[in-house]
This record gives sequence, structure tokens and C-alpha cells, in this order.
Amino acid sequence: MAFKLRLSKFRHIYGSPAKKELCYESIKVTRNSHDASICAINVKFLAIVTESACGSSFIVLPIEKTGRVDINTPKVQGHSGPILDIKWNPFNDFIIATSSDDTSVKLWQIPEDGLQSNLSEWIVDLHGHQKRVSYIEWHPTTDNVLLSAGNDQKCILWNTETAEPINIIDCHNSLIQCIAWNWDGSLFATTSKDKKVRVIDPRTGNVLQDSVCHVGPKGAKVVFLGDTNRLFTTGFCKMNERQYSIWDIKNMTDPLVTSTIDSSSGMLFPFYDHDTRVMFIAGKGDGNIRYFEIVDNPPYCHYLGQYNSPNPQRCLGILPKRGVDVKRCEIMRFYKVYGTKGFCEPISMIVPRKTEAFHSDLYPPTPSATPSLTSDEWISGQNRDPILISPQDGQVSSNPCITTSKAVQRKDSTLHQAPVITTYKAVKGSRNIGQGHSISSTAPVPNSVRNIQKLSSNDNSETHMTNGPTVGGLNIISSLDHDFTVTKETVVETSRHVDKKTWSPTPAANEIPANMMPNTNPEKVHIHKAWSPPKSPLEQLMSNGYPQTDPELRKAYFRQLEEIRSLKQQISMKDKRISQLEEELRCNQSNKWHRELNEGRNVEESIC
Repeated sequence: MAFKLRLSKFRHIYGSPAKKELCYESIKVTRNSHDASICAINVKFLAIVTESACGSSFIVLPIEKTGRVDINTPKVQGHSGPILDIKWNPFNDFIIATSSDDTSVKLWQIPEDGLQSNLSEWIVDLHGHQKRVSYIEWHPTTDNVLLSAGNDQKCILWNTETAEPINIIDCHNSLIQCIAWNWDGSLFATTSKDKKVRVIDPRTGNVLQDSVCHVGPKGAKVVFLGDTNRLFTTGFCKMNERQYSIWDIKNMTDPLVTSTIDSSSGMLFPFYDHDTRVMFIAGKGDGNIRYFEIVDNPPYCHYLGQYNSPNPQRCLGILPKRGVDVKRCEIMRFYKVYGTKGFCEPISMIVPRKTEAFHSDLYPPTPSATPSLTSDEWISGQNRDPILISPQDGQVSSNPCITTSKAVQRKDSTLHQAPVITTYKAVKGSRNIGQGHSISSTAPVPNSVRNIQKLSSNDNSETHMTNGPTVGGLNIISSLDHDFTVTKETVVETSRHVDKKTWSPTPAANEIPANMMPNTNPEKVHIHKAWSPPKSPLEQLMSNGYPQTDPELRKAYFRQLEEIRSLKQQISMKDKRISQLEEELRCNQSNKWHRELNEGRNVEESIC
């Protein structure tokens, strides 16, 4: 039988490492051996977790600032334990989320021009896990929705806008090893130490499908294959050989295909490019990156080639597709953190073409930086595919339709929010734009429709509906369900539109904020949003002095845990402050001793 060569436009993909002057070196990378990401990339900044004396920190560098990293580069620090995972907000290039060993998830606001000094003030602080928070993932289509997984075998869905949990999913009986969203964010998948892969509905917390994926003793990873309703998992077999499997989420009794890769010991990490349907697989401690092409028919996965390097990799960060260089036919760019030295190297995956013209077959419409839904719309049960833009000119090329699902449902079968399905019509309204003036419209337009309108036009202004009284440009909204007041201030700038939300009581400029870091800039108000159980008196939940039902017991239990955690955090921060003061005292005493010694010598010389 004659040999038949399979045709593919991606057969000749090759990896092109950047020159040394375009890399990042002299980075003090963290020594934590956790298998989550320590490197995060967007089109503006590069963030890498570094080693720090107190807890952990990370640096944020402008993506164009390459070369040797100064030892005094400003850092972001605020966790009392090592940072385990770090992810940029896909819809805001200046918001980054971190999870830590101190059981918290924090959100940070990075200045537009980068860090000029150390940043220790977070904007959102989320506490809900009982043990370390190992993994975090942003929702792919909805703004301000974050999923976290901890060593307490729980997944918590957060609304970062209100700093409150949407749902707590407790369906695992062993350690969670990976989490991944599907294309429209209606499902997510996990792998765990019990060697199972699960497909979970985030709104109800129900396990829709599960199966044993890889029976080896080491961890497994999972990603969704775009909008094909298939999963791609990597792991180990009984003989400790590395392998991958492809699953149909409608029937996970057996995998569609399972293939052995090699017999190395490093954990495999899959990275899928839905635009080109190319799967990149990199092993921790390996120097190579393999790539496969995903197809719809058996054998479902075809080997293309690999990029080889003599330097082992510690972690790989991925640049969003809207940031690749289309003139070089670059379909993917990795940022490789070396495992043996503090070095970060960009690696471009290129499909060779003869011309530098735009190739539409390599660059179909790709997800944009605009959310398809708001958090309230998603909570009410709406699903929507990502809004796609053209990589050539950034114009919107799709207007995905909205589908409905069940609203978020708590464990006691009560709806988190009543499902509201409405049809919106774009209305042009008059608005007054100016500093300190509220902006109104003739009809309410949802954020999802407004985002499409914003991308389709060159108008940079946004419409904010105000239902409450306004005083000097401030909208005062009184909340009846909580014992605090929300103050919303709209700041209009020429280059960026910023909404600041402050949960009162807000600390004064000369007071110490909630994170125990003194505010050195009196003009800058520290914005701190932290979720904790309701602050109503415990007696309101009690009858005859004791909780009577399981939800009441659970609320009382979590309230006490939150108080204990807060006290421990205050003690830890005070201990650090004591250490700093002692070090300053020793330095002052040493300087005083040297000054007295020099004065004595000067007196002796003058006498002589």
C-alpha cells in the first residue's frame, strides 16, 4: 500500500525564541513548587511571582520593558503566604487576581503607566476557603466572575464586583488538581486526586458527567476543546507513562482516544488554541513543546512536531491572541520561565508563509476584551458565546445570541436571583458629559449590548444609570439588606473611564487601612472590599439562644472562623511591623555609634 501524506497547513509550525535583549533576566523567581501558573501575560504587562522574605510577592513589568530586571523593581505584596496562582482579568488589562497559601484571593489594580513604587493595597479581598487556594480562573465571557479551587476540596464562584460568593460547590472528595471553563462559561471541568474528571454546572453545583481519566499516581490536567463539547486531559498511566485522552462530555464512559506520549516524569500542561485548533503540550522540567492538530474524526488528534530547547521550563505564560504579530504569521506566543535561573524567554509559534500579508485562514475572529454578559445577567441564567473581533483591524465580527439556563441555586434550593430574561433594543439617548455631572439615558441598555455598541463605534463614553439622589456628582445608594452604605463615584478621564466603589465605613486618609499598611499618600483613598458572613447580630439567627437548623449552624461556624482568621492576620501583620521597627532601631543605633566614633577621631586629630 502506498504511503499517503496527510495534508495540513500547520505541518511546518516552528518555534522561534526571542533574542537575549528581548528577554527578561535577573528575576528572583519563587521557589514554590506548586504546579499552577507563576507567570501571567496580557497585551500590556508581564507578571511573575517572585521570592520574598514576608509571604510572597510578584513583579509587574511593561511587556516592552525587556532586558535585565533591576533588583529594586517595585513589587506587589500583601499576602501573608506564598502566591500559588496568578491570572489577569481577560476584560481589564489593569486588574490581576492572585491566590495564596493564606486561604485568600486578592485583586489588584495596576496603574496605567506601571508600578512606580511597591503596591500593598488590594481592591478586593476574598475569604471563603478553609485551606490554601490552589487555582483560580476568570469566567471566559462574563465580567467580574471568578472561580477558585482550594485544598478544602471546594470550588467557590465569586462576584468580584460585590466581593461576595455566588455559589459554593462541594462535590469533590479529594484534592482538586485543575479547573477549566468551557467556551461560553456554562460549564467547568475539574480533575482531582481520586483520578476522576468531572463536568460541573457552576450555577447548581451538580456533577453532570464524571469518569476515571488517568490512573497514574501523579496529577492530571484538563482543558475544553473550544465549542466542540469535548475535553482534552493529560496524565499518567499505571506504568508512569505520560499520555493524553480526548472525551465527549455527552458520554464519558470511555475516552474517544488515548495515546501515550513518552515516559518522562514531569507533569504535562495542555494549551489549546481554538482559532487554529492546535494543541500545545509542555511538560514541567522539559525543554520541548509538542503540538498536535485537533480534528473532528478519528483519531481526533494528529502529531505535528515539537520545539526543542536545552533549557528546562518551570512555567509557560500565554499571550492573548489579540496581541500576536500577524505580520510574522505568529499563531501563539509563550513566555517561558526557566527552571534553573531567573530568566523569562518569549517563544513565538510561527506558520511559515512567503508574504507578510494578512492570512485570514490563520487568523479567524478571536475573542475580544469585551465581556458578553454582566455578572447579574449570568447569575440569572443567561449564557452567551464570546464577542469575536478580527485580529486584522479589531472590528467586531460577531454578535452572539443569548441562551438560557437555570439560575444560580443554593444548597437549600432557593434561587440566588430570580431569572429575568428580557429583550433589549438599542436606544440613542441624550447625555451630558462633564466632570462631576451624572450621565443619563432615555432607556436602560444592558452592559452586554453597550459593550458591542462601544466596540462598533469610536465613542469612548459610557452610560451609567442612576436611580438614587445625586449630590455633587455622587450617587448615594442606601442598602436595606446590609449595614453599610455604597458610594459610587464616577471619574471621567481623557484616556480611561474609571468607576471607584467604596464600601463604607471607609478609613480616613490618616488612618491605617484594613490591611494594616499605613497610607503614605493622604490624597489616595484606600478601597477595600472584603467578603465575610453577614454582620447582623448572631441572636437574629438563633431561637432560644441556639441555632436550630443546619444553615444557621453553618453561618455561625463560618462567622467564628472569619473572626479567628481576621485576628490571626492582624497578629501576623503586627509581628511584621515589630520586626521592621526593631531592624530600624538597630540601624539607628549602629549609625549613632559610627557617628560618635567619627566625632571622637576628629577631636583626637584636632588635638594632635
